[in-house]
Amino acid sequence: MAKLKANTSLNQLRNRYRLVIMNDDTYEEVVTFKLSRLSVYIMLSSIFVILVSLTVALLVFTPLKEYLPGYGSKHSRRELQVLKMKTDSLEQSMRYKDLYLQNIKKVLAGDIETPLDTTVIKVPKEPTIKE
Repeated sequence: MAKLKANTSLNQLRNRYRLVIMNDDTYEEVVTFKLSRLSVYIMLSSIFVILVSLTVALLVFTPLKEYLPGYGSKHSRRELQVLKMKTDSLEQSMRYKDLYLQNIKKVLAGDIETPLDTTVIKVPKEPTIKE
């Protein structure tokens, strides 16, 4: 039974149809095409593949690819990385300077808390040489 269904669907793809284009005023046949579902499917698939391949080739082999989001020239990408590193280093130096200025303000205001030294260091006396 499965063989018959496969055979009938294959036959439906191979059935021939006629497409006639007629002039509406004179009812004269302008063009006649003999088509099957399989030939229409193959033709449409071929056109789709050709259009996709032409579009991909146009984007890959021309400068149009630079207009795609996320893709730029290597030079601009390198410049962006250098600028990002410079920005990061400038932000870090600004943080260090702000911390330094805050510490200076604390010292000038007398708000500095000095930690008490709880360790006792015993320094031996230097022996004196007697002659």
